Amino acid sequence: MMTTKELDDSMGRDTTMCGDPKTWFPMRVTYQREMKVKAELDRLGIENFVPMRYKVVESQNDGDMELRRVLVPAISNLIFVRSTQNRVSELKRRNEVLKPLRYMMDHTAAGEHTIMTVADREMENFMRVASRTDDSVMFLDNETVVGKEGKRVEIMGGAFEGVTGVIRRVKRCKRVVVEIEGVASVAIAYVRAELLKECGD
Repeated sequence: MMTTKELDDSMGRDTTMCGDPKTWFPMRVTYQREMKVKAELDRLGIENFVPMRYKVVESQNDGDMELRRVLVPAISNLIFVRSTQNRVSELKRRNEVLKPLRYMMDHTAAGEHTIMTVADREMENFMRVASRTDDSVMFLDNETVVGKEGKRVEIMGGAFEGVTGVIRRVKRCKRVVVEIEGVASVAIAYVRAELLKECGD
């Protein structure tokens, strides 16, 4: 007879105890299957995050073309997964839906083939901004950001109170940018200057 844990493991459920070293893994998903992978991780009770944005698309209705707004992944082929490395690797091996997951490698770390991870605090800071789907934020690519990184600041009020980021020039304006280096960047469209407090690293 199988124990409850053995049964959960066989079904792929996340049974990791609180004391185990869970961390965030930024991961690539091949062939734009990030929403299918997200749905499976949700089903298994594994914490994950896909930044989303609204996109205007054309659709046909009774022969007429109409425009509608739909939620789509803001960054193609990217999902963040919070679990242990052993658990993620096991699921990648055993679960057909999760096989498209690919670890991202940290090429700045000492040694070769280091799997990239994101600390909880850094991830929470990023999600505070990246979880917004309205016009208050904009996701960036390398061509959007101009110039060197500016001062590091903390936002002291408003919807983004407590968020930290750096001042960067984006679309001719200086904005607060929250970045996970080598993975993703998101800018806050507008923050009043008096709400910004310079802070250290």
